[in-house]
Amino acid sequence: MQKRVVSLWFPRLASDRFLRAWPIDAPFALIERQNNTERLYCLNQLATNEGLHVGMGYADARAFCPNLQTRPVDIEGDQRFLHTLVKWAKRYCPWVGIEGVDGLVLNVTGSVHLYQNEVTFLNDIHWRIERAGISVRSGMADTRGAAWAIAHYGKGIATEGQSLNAIGALPIAALRLDSKTCISLQRLGIRKILDLTALPRSTITRRFGAVVLLRLDQALGAQPEDISPIEDPPRYQARLNLPDPIGLEADVLAGTERLLTQLCDRLKQQEVGARVLSLNLRRVDRGTQQIELRLACPMRDPARILPLFTRGIGGIDAGFGIDQLRLIATQVERLATKQISHTTGKTNGHLDDLITRIGNRIGLENVQRLLPADSHIPEHSFTIAPVAYSEADGSWGRDRERPIQLFNPERIQGTGSIPPKSIRWRRMYFTVGHITGPERIAPEWWLPDENWQSGVRDYWKVETNEGRRLWMFYTPQNPSWFVHGEFP
Repeated sequence: MQKRVVSLWFPRLASDRFLRAWPIDAPFALIERQNNTERLYCLNQLATNEGLHVGMGYADARAFCPNLQTRPVDIEGDQRFLHTLVKWAKRYCPWVGIEGVDGLVLNVTGSVHLYQNEVTFLNDIHWRIERAGISVRSGMADTRGAAWAIAHYGKGIATEGQSLNAIGALPIAALRLDSKTCISLQRLGIRKILDLTALPRSTITRRFGAVVLLRLDQALGAQPEDISPIEDPPRYQARLNLPDPIGLEADVLAGTERLLTQLCDRLKQQEVGARVLSLNLRRVDRGTQQIELRLACPMRDPARILPLFTRGIGGIDAGFGIDQLRLIATQVERLATKQISHTTGKTNGHLDDLITRIGNRIGLENVQRLLPADSHIPEHSFTIAPVAYSEADGSWGRDRERPIQLFNPERIQGTGSIPPKSIRWRRMYFTVGHITGPERIAPEWWLPDENWQSGVRDYWKVETNEGRRLWMFYTPQNPSWFVHGEFP
C-alpha cells in the first residue's frame, strides 16, 4: 500500500483562536515584542487586505491602518490549542504529529477509503475546520515534504508516485530551506524545484551542503522522513472484576486497598502523586456509584489514602451487590524527589489528612490560611489562600507588634494627636490606662487604596483599665481618631 501523508497548515492560527472567543469586525492583529520593538505576529484577512504583513512594525502598521485593533500574543495558549487540534485530527487517523508552530501532519495510509476518495477526505477536513472559524490549507502526497510544499505553496492532491510533477513548479522555499539558502539559489537562477533537480548533485553538495539534497530527497521519497505522533498522556487507573458480588463495607475497602496498591506503584514509577481520585463501583443491575476524593496534597501512599475513603464508602448503596471496582487518578501532580537524612526525616502528614477530611465535606477551597505579604500597610500585610493549593512560605515580621484581630477602621470621638483619656467605642466606655506610640505608617502611593486617601496614620497601642487592648490611629491631615484592631 502506497504511503499517503496530509499536511494541514493554519496560516492564521493565533488570530483565529482569539477571534473565535472575541469576534472583532475590523482589521485585527496580534503583536509580539521583539528586540524592544512591537511587531505584528498574526493578522486576520481584513488586516492583510489593508497591506499589512507579519513582522511589520506596530507603529508602521498603525500609520497604514489607523483603525487596526491589536492584542498581545499568547504563544503558550496557541500551542495548547494546537495540541487540542491534534486530538481532533485523530478522528481521521491515529498517527498525527505537529508541524512547526502552526501545522499538523497526518499519516492517512489506510484511512482514506473510509471517505470514498481523497477529495472527499480533504473536503471533510476543510468543512469541519472552517466551520469552527479556523483558516486552513492542506496538501496530500506520498511524502511529508511534498505534502508540506503543496499546503504552503500549492494546492490540491499529488497523484501517487507523481510527487515531482506536483511540486516541480513550486518555488525553492517549498523544500523547507532557510531564507539564506533560498536567496543564494535564486541568485544562481534556480527558482523552482524542477530547476534544482537538473543540477549535478555533487555541485549542490559542494556549494550548499547536504541539507539541500536531503530536503529534496525527502520530498521526492528517496529519503525516509518519519512522523512523530503526539503521545497520549498516561492514564492512571486500576480495575478489579469480582466473580461474586460484594456489598459489605469491609469487602469494598479490601478491594479498594488492592486497587490503591496497584495505582500507587504506577504513580511512583512516574514520580507523580494523585490529587483527585475517583472510585467507581458497578452494581450487578448495571447501576454505578461514584466516590470522589480530593486530596489536600499530592499523595501516593496507600496506607494514608485508604482511611480517607472510609466516609465515602460508608454511604454507598450496594443494591444487589457490586461486581466491579475501578479506581482512577483524574488529576495528578509531579512530586519532587526529597533527600531524607537523620535531621530531616519523613513527615507523618496528619495535618494534610485532616485538611483532606474537612475539605471533602466543606470544599478544599474553604480551608484557608494566612500568608505573609511584602507590605507595611496592615490590611495588605497578608493574603488568604486555600491550604491545599499553597505552602506556608515566608516569615512574619517581628519588629512591630500587630493585633491578631483586624477590622475596618471605626471612628471614635477625640481631639488632639494624643489618645483621649476616655473613649466610647461600640456603645462601651473605656478609660485609657497606658499608651504606646506613635508609629507613623505612610500609604503606598504606587498602589491606589481608597481607605488610605486620608494620608499618613499615627498608630497607638492603647491599654484600657477595663482590660481591652486596642490599636488606634490618628489622621493628621483630617484630624480624626479610629479603632483599627484589638490585641488579645
